Amino acid sequence: MGNDGVENQGRRRFLTATTAVVGAVGAGFAAVPFIKSWNPSAQAKLAGAPVTADIGALPEGQQLTLKWRGQPVYVAHRSKAMLDVLPTMDKLLLDPKSDNTDQQPEYAKNEYRSIKPEYLVLIAVCTHLGCAPEFVPELAPQPFDPDWKGGYFCPCHKSRYDLSGRVYSGQPAPANLPVPPYHFENDTTLVIGVDPQGAA
Repeated sequence: MGNDGVENQGRRRFLTATTAVVGAVGAGFAAVPFIKSWNPSAQAKLAGAPVTADIGALPEGQQLTLKWRGQPVYVAHRSKAMLDVLPTMDKLLLDPKSDNTDQQPEYAKNEYRSIKPEYLVLIAVCTHLGCAPEFVPELAPQPFDPDWKGGYFCPCHKSRYDLSGRVYSGQPAPANLPVPPYHFENDTTLVIGVDPQGAA
C-alpha cells in the first residue's frame, strides 16, 4: 500500500508536468497568430503597405533590392564619380529631363531623380516587357556598350538606362525606370510607399 501511494504521487507529478508543458505549447501557438497580426498582411503589402529599410550600411557603388507592392525596388548608393557623370548623359537619353511625369513624383524630377542625390530609388521593372534590369555600376566599357558610363542593362532585350534610371534613345524600352513614392524618416531610414510630408 505504501508503494501505491508513491506510484500515485509520481503519476500525479508526471501528469502535472505534462499538462503544464502542453499548456505552454498551446499558449505559444495561440500567441504566434496574435503577434503576426501586428505585421501587415501579405494582402496589405500587395495593396501598398509602406516598406521601411535602414540603408546606412549600404556601401557606395552598391545597391540592395527591396520588395514593395509585389515588385522589386532597387536602392542604389551612388558615389560622387557616378553623380558627376549624370550631366554628361543628356544627349544619349530619350527623356533626359524626366518630362514624362508618370515616371517619377515631382520631388524626384531632377537630374538625380531622387530626394538625396547619392541615393537612387527605382522600381526594378524594365519599361519594355517587365524584365529586371541588371545594375552595372562600373564607369568602364562593357561588352554591350564600349562607351558605358554605368547604369542599368536589361539582358532580355538589351535596353540601357543611366545611373538615374533614364532610358537611352533608340532602345526597346519606351520610358525611364519609374521612381516610387518614398521619403527618408531620418538620415538612413528609407520608407517606400509614402511621399514626403507636404509633397503634392
